[in-house]
Amino acid sequence: MKPYKTTASRIVWSSPWYRIRQDELLLPDGSSGVYNVVEKPPAVWIVPLTLAGKVVLIRNYRYTVDDWCLEIPAGSQQPQQRLAETAAQELREEIGGVARNLAYVGQFYTANGICNEISHVFLATGVTLGPPSREPTEVMETRQVSVSEALHLAATNQISDGPSALALLLCAERLRALDG
Repeated sequence: MKPYKTTASRIVWSSPWYRIRQDELLLPDGSSGVYNVVEKPPAVWIVPLTLAGKVVLIRNYRYTVDDWCLEIPAGSQQPQQRLAETAAQELREEIGGVARNLAYVGQFYTANGICNEISHVFLATGVTLGPPSREPTEVMETRQVSVSEALHLAATNQISDGPSALALLLCAERLRALDG
């Protein structure tokens, strides 16, 4: 049995990327409460490994935190699109990458205290790079690093984007096996 009962729900704000739902609740102790939920479509994070055995990272300017962040390619799933299609599309758009193989690794919740987004991790191997086709708001540059450096950056908080760091760590065993 669920500890909360939703008594009413409404969308209080919406944009093309996400919306905010406000729920009125009956709490476990019998009192009333309100919870705001950021609703987002599922998203993908892609760990790209080139034919030369390098992990491709993105140095991305994030307006929200006014900082340059190391990340991996990622993006939201579009309606009627399969997750693997989203992963391949984001790889092409952000780093100009095409993968020989795209393997599903697993999933996690991005920010489960405020958001319902489910993040899906893919490992892209045999990646060749070409010109990216980024959106106007994407200010990025790519950086290729060894598998050991990528995992070190994730494990030592030098990749401050949590989902990117977690995706790399979830792929660690497979990356090390491919690094030979």
